[in-house]
Amino acid sequence: MSRIEPVDLLNAYCEGAFPMGEDDGSISWYRPKMRGILPVAEFHVPRRFERYLKQHPFELRWNTSFGDVIRGCADRAETWITEAIMDTYEELHRLGFAHCVEVWRDGKLRGGVYGVSIGGAFFGESMFSREPQASKVALTHLQWRLHQRGYLLHDTQWTTPHLAMFGGHEIPCAQYLELLQRAILRKATFI
Repeated sequence: MSRIEPVDLLNAYCEGAFPMGEDDGSISWYRPKMRGILPVAEFHVPRRFERYLKQHPFELRWNTSFGDVIRGCADRAETWITEAIMDTYEELHRLGFAHCVEVWRDGKLRGGVYGVSIGGAFFGESMFSREPQASKVALTHLQWRLHQRGYLLHDTQWTTPHLAMFGGHEIPCAQYLELLQRAILRKATFI
């Protein structure tokens, strides 16, 4: 099992790279030519989903069950979230760099999202849903928090149809790296 030292992971994020676990337990590092981002200030909530949010209240929590959120994200047929990845991010959480948004209903964790915060940059890692729309609820509240707290960048690594419906898109790596440098120097506090 490969291990990533937390300081090495933070440095990699600051240089535009991120890890993914492989089936054999090794860690691969990525820095795509096109980088997925979710605009913080121009975040778009689809009207239909906005109505859903008002009609289906969930209890939101921040950082109360980080380990459960990361395990929820890993609980799928194919995953890049290996034991080494979980251990490293849980250590980053204990150090105050990794955070999660949790969506609860009836005392049960229904969905969530987690990532890493450095300055005014948030590096979204993964989300999960055990109930329809729960991951979208977590993502929406995450975006609102990032905006309220003065974040400049929400890195999503790649863009998926799920993220595109909220305005997620890709930018060239060079443009991403410029935005990243401005973002990590910005003072912002997640909690």
